[in-house]
This record gives sequence, C-alpha cells and structure tokens, in this order.
Amino acid sequence: MQSRVKELRTARGLSQQGLASAVGVSRQTINAIETGRYDPSLVLAVHLARHFGSTVEEVFDVDS
Repeated sequence: MQSRVKELRTARGLSQQGLASAVGVSRQTINAIETGRYDPSLVLAVHLARHFGSTVEEVFDVDS
C-alpha cells in the first residue's frame, strides 16, 4: 500500500513526532507507515486522513 503521509506531513511543516502526538501513536509508527514497513489499522488511517482534511483514499493507495 502506498502512502502520502510523508508528503502531507512535510507540506504542513510537521515533524514525525508532531504528527504522531496529534493522532495518538509513536513516532516509530509514523516512520514505519512512511517507509512502507507498516500498514495502519483502519482506525489509524481514518485519524490520519481526518488530521489532513482528506479521505482515506486520498492518503492511502491500496491498489499499489
């Protein structure tokens, strides 16, 4: 699954720790999502999408 989390995070000037704190996970979780080593749960994907004012489909591409 491809993720736009890093792109969206950096465009808003957020650190991995800042985003992690905002959505209630560890910085390591954000890093793992950004590097493709971890696919988030549905709940976390929704929290991330809402944080960015986007839909889950705009943040994550499951067809990749």
